[in-house]
Amino acid sequence: MTEQVHPGEGPGNTGPGPGGAGFTYRGAEPELIVVASGEARLRAGAEGVRSAAGSDVSALNMFLSDEQLALEPLFGHEERHGSATHEDEELALYYRVRGGEDRARELTARLAALPGIETAYVKPGAVPATYPAQQSPYPQGSFPQAGYPQGQSARFGHQPGEEGKRLKEGAPATPDFTGRQGYLAPAPEGIDAYWAWTRPGGSGEGVTVIDIEGAWQLGHEDLADKLAGVVIGTPVQDLSWRNHGTAVLGIIGGDRNERGITGIAPQATTAAASFRGLGTAATVQAAAARLSPGDLLLIELHRPGPRFDFAERDDQRGYIALEWWPDDLAAIRWAVSRGVVVVEPAGNGAESLDDALYERRPDEFPEQWRNPFNPSHGTSGAVLVGAGAPPPGTHGRDHGPDRSRLAFSNYGARIDAQGWGREATTTGGSWDRPGDLQGGAEEIAWYTDTFAGTSSAAPVVVGALASLQGILKAAGLGPMSPQRAREVLRASGSPQQDAPGRPSSQRIGNRPDIKSAVTRLLPSAVSTGQAERYWDELIPYPRELPPRLRLFVAGAWRNLNDPAPDIRQAVYAAFAGGRPDVRVWFSDEEIVGLVVTA
Repeated sequence: MTEQVHPGEGPGNTGPGPGGAGFTYRGAEPELIVVASGEARLRAGAEGVRSAAGSDVSALNMFLSDEQLALEPLFGHEERHGSATHEDEELALYYRVRGGEDRARELTARLAALPGIETAYVKPGAVPATYPAQQSPYPQGSFPQAGYPQGQSARFGHQPGEEGKRLKEGAPATPDFTGRQGYLAPAPEGIDAYWAWTRPGGSGEGVTVIDIEGAWQLGHEDLADKLAGVVIGTPVQDLSWRNHGTAVLGIIGGDRNERGITGIAPQATTAAASFRGLGTAATVQAAAARLSPGDLLLIELHRPGPRFDFAERDDQRGYIALEWWPDDLAAIRWAVSRGVVVVEPAGNGAESLDDALYERRPDEFPEQWRNPFNPSHGTSGAVLVGAGAPPPGTHGRDHGPDRSRLAFSNYGARIDAQGWGREATTTGGSWDRPGDLQGGAEEIAWYTDTFAGTSSAAPVVVGALASLQGILKAAGLGPMSPQRAREVLRASGSPQQDAPGRPSSQRIGNRPDIKSAVTRLLPSAVSTGQAERYWDELIPYPRELPPRLRLFVAGAWRNLNDPAPDIRQAVYAAFAGGRPDVRVWFSDEEIVGLVVTA
């Protein structure tokens, strides 16, 4: 079995976007970054640059004035950093150059030659790490929609205002699409969110997730319960960016109700942070500052790497995770040092991150930089996520063996875990158009069946981690540290599988399994007791959960999922006889053994 792709959609081909258009995102701006020398202790303000160490910076100020440039501390005022920890000291060295964006590459060498400056470099524009969907089984403009006849054209680019809300209120209700979210299912197909929802805290209670990217449809009908809105930056006014962010938030925290989809951690608080204007590194630091230890920060971006000389490409070949750039690496390490669990997509570049190419320090990078993709150098501490194939037959398509590396996904020893990289059912439209699962005139009611890329994989892992953090909090325990989160993901879950030409030695890691992870995080002795009464839950709630036989043992209800008919009948008979002798072995709320004595 091989990954089924259409002409122009496979890695290495150009024009993979819908309808053959280029798969590009508008508004991805390069950033010109300056690294100051530590000895100079630069301080930048409205009046220019000075040196707290008394160094002569007149040449630097003259150059900035002549070129109409300004240095802006990348991570806020320098006095906020440089004293507490090594991570703080590192942040104080980074500046962003304002002005001269069209001459960024020309200016790097000239800036680097100035007194007080160690080096300067240009970062290519960051874009979402999504990937083109398979060709829709429906003709363009004839998406199946709730309440809309197949074949009816859908308007798109519509901004839902009061008119849109009135239209939605009068339209047929959105169907329940949860059954199409295979990533919610028990392992190995999914991450077993259904089981997590039966555990205290397993829906992500008490956990906050901030998603860093460009834009979101914050008025979506299925993102109302726990969405805190945009906490940093100004969103990009572009439909493709908005669809992407909406899809990510849906996978993590879509509302649990009778319509649409359900997020993996529907009770987690989700928030959005736009990097537009601030840049990626500054947004990472600012977002992390708003979080508490154990909370999650998702960076839903990647950018062109050195494979093709940092060139933007429609096919995304050579794109890599942001942490390879020095200022992004510094910001991520700062966040991790605060106990925030940072998650990054590995990128859709079809790259081995173990390649010697990534060991070579670009001339413009600081001398102390070391390749963060090489674990022997010490990593950023973030969770890096690759894209794995969903089970064959999902939505009628075959992308290769379940949990095998998808051809576009980056891979290597640095990658910690994988998520579904194709066929993710979630909120939002299909790249730059209405939802392929449900479209229509109103963006607030769009859904897609085909969200893909390391962009869809990363929020699956974030959802699993949010669920685990919620379970730990509900048990009165401290949350996982970033290091512990990586360890648990690597030591548990459903193993990666081989595919033709893509062996499991091309590491993207295991698919998370919340249930197996909990056994590592909450090891508890198996207890036993006599059942006092029973409750046969033939119609479970929420209905996505399996049927349960519930027995009251040792002062609490314990659950036996999907009981066999003979076990159910034996328990019936024992209690019907008036003197039940039902011995139960249990771990927390789950029944692990049962003996019925006649």
